[in-house]
Amino acid sequence: MKKLSSAAALIAASAVTCAPVYAADTTVTGYGQGTSVDGMNRPEGALQFNSRYGELDAFAMTADSSRIIITFDQGYENGYTAQILDTLKEKGVKAVFFLTGDYARNEPELVRRMIDEGHMIGNHGMTHASLPKLSDEAAREEIMSLHDYVLVNYGYEMQYFRCPCGEYSERALEIVKECGYKTLFWSYAYVDWKTDDQPSPAEGLARLGASAHGGEILLLHSVSETNAQILGEVIDSFRDKGFTV
Repeated sequence: MKKLSSAAALIAASAVTCAPVYAADTTVTGYGQGTSVDGMNRPEGALQFNSRYGELDAFAMTADSSRIIITFDQGYENGYTAQILDTLKEKGVKAVFFLTGDYARNEPELVRRMIDEGHMIGNHGMTHASLPKLSDEAAREEIMSLHDYVLVNYGYEMQYFRCPCGEYSERALEIVKECGYKTLFWSYAYVDWKTDDQPSPAEGLARLGASAHGGEILLLHSVSETNAQILGEVIDSFRDKGFTV
């Protein structure tokens, strides 16, 4: 990540070249980690994704078998992000927050706090549009318009992209890479984003505890009341299992 001082330097630094490459598969695919796991409790779907798309700098897990990375998708603010940040600070955990354009524009205080407290900011698309359903030019605009906005307004250069709607294609992953980004999916997520149908804290804790695995990229949504309530206990449970968070 980079923090730069002048607007001119920020704009110059954002000039990432997206060069055209060979034609690739444009089939729209919806990502999911699946339910099958290996002997280390790692989802087979995430392992297969890494094997197939790692050369395109696209990953659903990390290679660090001792670590779990917590990530949040930030589509809109539902009043829980400050509480989440308080918990992360209390527990000494750095997370990744994937922002949409609306969030970057509408929540400057929270975004600034994320950056100031050492968290990583990721790109979740300016309009949260499904990347493989866009033309190449529109896909680049979806990525780079938000990249430039965050760079100019926050002095922060993002480097990780999460595909909106969980949808990708080989060509879409290529475009993300051409734009200087790595794509991060996840190796565990559950239905936590339905604000009118939240799992109980006990249910959420049970699911997250049972799914824990080395190299995990955990996807949570900050709009979830349950997530905000149980986050500290989740972090403690991961550490009790011997993982670094």
